[in-house]
Amino acid sequence: MGINSTEVSYNFGQLGSAFNDGVAVMRPPTGKVFIAITMLDDCKFNATDGLEAANDSTAGLEYIGTDEAAHNLTDGNETVSSGSGGIQVDASNTFPAGVTIYGRWNKIKPTEGSIIAYIGQ
Repeated sequence: MGINSTEVSYNFGQLGSAFNDGVAVMRPPTGKVFIAITMLDDCKFNATDGLEAANDSTAGLEYIGTDEAAHNLTDGNETVSSGSGGIQVDASNTFPAGVTIYGRWNKIKPTEGSIIAYIGQ
């Protein structure tokens, strides 16, 4: 079975991007999410809603965020959809310039640095 190239491309940022060099809250278009964030400078994110993950625990999808930890089960209690050892991103965590993180976020609010956020489905 082949892969629909249009469907795949929508998950790699081909739906656009947004730049932020301040502390403005960023939200993707309705029905979309941010799927990657590239740090142009060293960056930090707000402690609340700085990286609001679009988690779907029923499907086993967990992404790093500032509101909750992803894959944070106790060692030895992993499941087919959730791992262990993950911790919550906090306001003191610095993401260095040049790094790109991947996931699914409904909201981004940096407190320091410049970013480009890529939109997908």
